[in-house]
Amino acid sequence: MTPLRARAETAFPAARAQSGWEAWKAAFLAPEGRVIDGGQDRISHSEGQAYGLLLAQAHGDREAFERIEGWTRATLASRQDALMAWKWQDGQVGDWRNATDGDLLRAWALLRAARDSGWGDYGATVAAITHDIVTICLAPDPRRPEEPLLKPADQSLATPEAVLVNPSYYLPRAMIELGEATGQPALVRAAAHGERLLTDPAALRDWITVSTEGIRPAEGFDDRFGWDALRIPLYLAWSGRNDHPAMALSRDRLARATAPGHVAVVTGPRGGLRHQSNAPGFRAIADIAAGRSPVPPGETSQGYYPSTLGLLAELSQKEN
Repeated sequence: MTPLRARAETAFPAARAQSGWEAWKAAFLAPEGRVIDGGQDRISHSEGQAYGLLLAQAHGDREAFERIEGWTRATLASRQDALMAWKWQDGQVGDWRNATDGDLLRAWALLRAARDSGWGDYGATVAAITHDIVTICLAPDPRRPEEPLLKPADQSLATPEAVLVNPSYYLPRAMIELGEATGQPALVRAAAHGERLLTDPAALRDWITVSTEGIRPAEGFDDRFGWDALRIPLYLAWSGRNDHPAMALSRDRLARATAPGHVAVVTGPRGGLRHQSNAPGFRAIADIAAGRSPVPPGETSQGYYPSTLGLLAELSQKEN
């Protein structure tokens, strides 16, 4: 494993960003370190914990970082492998299945904390999580079996004929950095293949099935560009892929709102508008897709998800 070397941090610019983080903590972070998603009946989930870790590290908030990681280790990180259970509800694990994006982002946050901030030695944990992602959350692409696809969970559909994929789980930068830091070239290869996958307009959906016959909407899921797919342009921009074809396609979808100052948050398979919002966090994603500087994160009254996306959008632009 490559040592997690420390490197100089860049101070997060502007007091507004710091106050946005403090407001986010006050609204969504419980004293014990649980990130609360009020939009889903106040549950906690693995990606929420990972987002909290990423934001805490970026804002230099070691106390919050260690609180979030401590709760995560004691609750969600209790499977027999190194991955997390997806959901915590009513004081217990509500779904033991993992969500691969949460595991990927947690490992990346721990890597950044050790490498960039010098916050302890998380190398063994990073290596274990990355190993298990590579071992049980990658599957051969039925069209090109030598290329790996990122599965949304270890138990999700994956046969020689068809693999279930959530395109918004691909954050190429995180996958590449983790693969290189832990000696897992398969994850680096999966990142590159994921970028190729996203060049196909058919992949611009929340959920798809990649089969021997190509890409199709995933059975059992609403066929849409929506709440999940919003993250595709965010993650590509964070990875420095502003010229990726999916950026322009995402920009077109997000621009289909009919009300002034709104974003088309959900569109159907033919681009028809299903839901629009003027939440600053969603508008920040539209700004990124259009190559503009994102709007300020806004008030936490917009809710957990757009508030979180707004802070992540600002962070992605700082690091891009």
